[in-house]
Amino acid sequence: VAMAATRSVMRAVRVFEFGGPEVLKLQSDVLVPVPKENQVLIKVHACGVNPVETYIRSGTYARKPALPYTPGSDVAGVIESVGEHVTAFKKGDRVFTLETLSGGYAEYAVAAANRVFPLPDKLDFRQGAAIGVPYFTAYRALFQKGCAKAGESVLVHGASGGVGLATCQIARACGLKVLGTAGTEEGMNMILRNGAHQAFNHRDPNYTERIKACTGPGGVDIIIEMLSNVNLDADLQLLSCAGRVMVVGCRGRIEINPRDTMSKESSIIGVSLFLATEEERRECATAVLDGIEAGWLKPVVGLEYPLEKAAKAHEDIICSSGARGKMVLLL
Repeated sequence: VAMAATRSVMRAVRVFEFGGPEVLKLQSDVLVPVPKENQVLIKVHACGVNPVETYIRSGTYARKPALPYTPGSDVAGVIESVGEHVTAFKKGDRVFTLETLSGGYAEYAVAAANRVFPLPDKLDFRQGAAIGVPYFTAYRALFQKGCAKAGESVLVHGASGGVGLATCQIARACGLKVLGTAGTEEGMNMILRNGAHQAFNHRDPNYTERIKACTGPGGVDIIIEMLSNVNLDADLQLLSCAGRVMVVGCRGRIEINPRDTMSKESSIIGVSLFLATEEERRECATAVLDGIEAGWLKPVVGLEYPLEKAAKAHEDIICSSGARGKMVLLL
């Protein structure tokens, strides 16, 4: 009976049916989850919002969670309690996560201890919530799947969002020539401040010609593509011989001519952080933590919303005119 009395409730966003942003319901009587063995309970201070969460919520994505569920994977906060066998963390530790088991759009979240990482004092919780999915995805796209090497050129298509800025920072730190696109003047300036050597406005009708002029006849070695349903056909024209397009984001279908890949023996490679092995995740984590330590990994936080405005955040991340950093919910 005493145990039951200590089970408190929390505010959390719940999804009872798939659909538009309006299916995100804030509830104030959700039970605080209890960490099992090898799990930790985190008091959430901030949670990142990722485009993939809107696809999952709509019910159109390959992965469908069992209903009802709480969205959210990238949280930053403080360890509240730990389950059995957890030695790496203790109550009071500042941490960030790559994913959660109970959902991050909530005041408390349970995560597997091996998906939780120490948050250095030099970063605040808002920045901590902008690390997980963006930086791990960027590292995976560039190196684990894209085989990027120092001296190669990379075009980040949609570089002013969470994954885009992470890619610019990592690629610059690792010795690549970094080109980025954004849809606003402000976005372009942000890209240049975060590692890009040159920025292009993808709303300019001639922007691909400008990129070609910049890369010369050789073309670009790697393209990190956030909106492949719009850009993939044009991307294939920009690649070097043996160049590769890394498909990180897509919101629909597109028609391409496969001959464009034959003429340069280029590749189109899909990227899914969800498919990373334990070893690959550890490699990403090492690179990310080293980057924080070295000082070049500095998450850029964009729009901020209170938990009760989660539906608005979901609307804005898909419909806004141009991303400027990582969108976060603040608790």
